[in-house]
Amino acid sequence: MKNSLLTIDRRAFLLTSVAGAAYALAPQRALSQSVPAASFDPAAASDIVQLASLLPALHTMIVSRQGTVQIERTFRGPPADRPVNVKSVSKTIIATLVGIAIDRKIFDGLDQPIAPLLQDRIPRNADPRLQRVTIGNLLSMQSGLDRTSGQNYGRWVESNDWVRYALSREFVDEPGGRMLYSTGNSHLLSALLTAKTRRSTLQNARDWLGKPLDISIPPWPRDPQGIYFGGNDMLLSPRAMQAFGEMFLNSGQSDGRQIVPKAWITESWKPRTSSPFTGDSYGLGWFVSSARRRPTNLLRLGLWRADDLCGAPRFSCCCHDIGSRRAFRTLRLCAPAA
Repeated sequence: MKNSLLTIDRRAFLLTSVAGAAYALAPQRALSQSVPAASFDPAAASDIVQLASLLPALHTMIVSRQGTVQIERTFRGPPADRPVNVKSVSKTIIATLVGIAIDRKIFDGLDQPIAPLLQDRIPRNADPRLQRVTIGNLLSMQSGLDRTSGQNYGRWVESNDWVRYALSREFVDEPGGRMLYSTGNSHLLSALLTAKTRRSTLQNARDWLGKPLDISIPPWPRDPQGIYFGGNDMLLSPRAMQAFGEMFLNSGQSDGRQIVPKAWITESWKPRTSSPFTGDSYGLGWFVSSARRRPTNLLRLGLWRADDLCGAPRFSCCCHDIGSRRAFRTLRLCAPAA
């Protein structure tokens, strides 16, 4: 019963404070990165912080608008500049690295089959459909392979070869079929990055994102073969997440430098499938939803939910919250709707 009450409180908090206040403060025309960001009303910001403080699992909250931090508050736990486990936000980081790799011609594109790139890890007597699984299928969670998440997660991470285990899962749909949210898909992307660049995913993340954004990316867990975990357990500080999110909202640029191709961001945010659990659309490493008709749904918290883009009229904002292990790690971007 206690957990149910906490869930209701989270929903009430987002629906009545951050989303409502921020939307009300948005100007009546589309915002661009060149328009100075208006500040939150101090009273509204105070109310948001007070409500947020009532969530016992919430450690740190940052709300920024057009690069300007409107709210930053650490209620408990480590400071906002200390890297912490960001859970499934890792999937968005991995997807972004793949986008950069495609732009640099390391990969051929979204339609490139993965089997020839991981030939030495393909199980014997593998299902022929494995030859049809593409990089894009992994990014959009449409590989067709049975999930390694949920009730299957423990057996997967206890195996002696995570890549081979993920590739040996039974096909429960065709490649390109329905969404099957699986951390194994993201880990296969990490393995692909490692194989093609001949560098670790950590090195790629530091060189392609960490250095240009001036954020720290510490080492995080690896599989038994030494491949950095793709899709979970990455370590980023709340402030690093804010920098990453603002870069995406600024069309992939930071301090005048193009870090992520603008075209990749557009592709990432195109809905390709939808979650069977929530109905939310999913792009390439991002959940995508719209607040065009229901602005009160501008921001939403969820258990273990991450990597979320909300399209909303006349509003551009980042919201980041870091909670305890049994709560949530979220990155929310709110971009002006097309």
